Amino acid sequence: MTVTVALDAMGGDRGPSETVPGALTVVRPGVLEVLLVGDEAAVLAAAGGALPAGLTVEHAPDAIGPGDDPAAVRSRPDSSLVRALAAVRDGRAGACVSMGNTGAVVAASLLALRRLPGVLRPAVAATLPAAGGPVLLIDAGANVDPRPEQLVQFAQMGTLVAEDLLGIDDPTCGLLSVGEEPSKGSQTVREAHALLVSAPGIRFVGNVEGHDLLTRRADVVVTDGFTGNVVLKTAEGTARHALGRLRDAAMASTRGRLGGALLRPAVRTLREEMHPDTYGGAWLVGLDALVVIGHGRSSRTGVASACRYAADAARRGVAERVAARLQA
Repeated sequence: MTVTVALDAMGGDRGPSETVPGALTVVRPGVLEVLLVGDEAAVLAAAGGALPAGLTVEHAPDAIGPGDDPAAVRSRPDSSLVRALAAVRDGRAGACVSMGNTGAVVAASLLALRRLPGVLRPAVAATLPAAGGPVLLIDAGANVDPRPEQLVQFAQMGTLVAEDLLGIDDPTCGLLSVGEEPSKGSQTVREAHALLVSAPGIRFVGNVEGHDLLTRRADVVVTDGFTGNVVLKTAEGTARHALGRLRDAAMASTRGRLGGALLRPAVRTLREEMHPDTYGGAWLVGLDALVVIGHGRSSRTGVASACRYAADAARRGVAERVAARLQA
């Protein structure tokens, strides 16, 4: 089965200089093909002047930058992001990947695609590397101030994603708060806790705190988009900082270099598990099509990972299964 991914080639902090090499890395004609949507001259220049089999380009003369107002998508139909989503809507691609402005991706997706029946708001489902396996964080950026009932729906969607995409049987679900007691947290969190206790389709384990995120006290952690985005970026920054400090310590002395050489295989494995580029991106759940939002700072490795993630989900029909189960 051939899956075509529409890639917003102009998205992210580095644009075509990383998105195009990432596509070149991941493309497999007849298996995973990539539609590069962006300024044709810039795309071809980043590809070395010509595109190999499995890669095509669709010219989009406009691009939405990291600092642009998400509302700008309404008046910029020729932007690479809007045209990439249109390719999915029109059936020319099975998934869209963008490393661009999260707010703009969410806004453009809501304009181009439809919400699943009954879904109040789509949410960003991001994967965190944890002890013993991944943890799904939802919402990681789409909804800054959701209502309690929307948090309950995030928990339901996150549970289905954890089962279908991460392969976790009967996943547990926790609500991110400042204490384990049901009385802790904001009014929204307290009300959501009361609803989650009896919500169908969720194995709710109560409140979880920040230090529980990477211990898998819960397989799915639910929060609002503001908190989730801060948590996600803090975790990524901490991982980079810790690995950098470890590298610096290993290079600081002869003994350190010797120890570093012995530990290099283990550290390389740890880096691959913790680095954001390993997971590539997060799924905007709740729409009738697959949209993957990558990290703005993604390297070509991260772009390739996001494309693989999107293609794998499309090939397995994960969005359709989640939609069917949500309706049920």
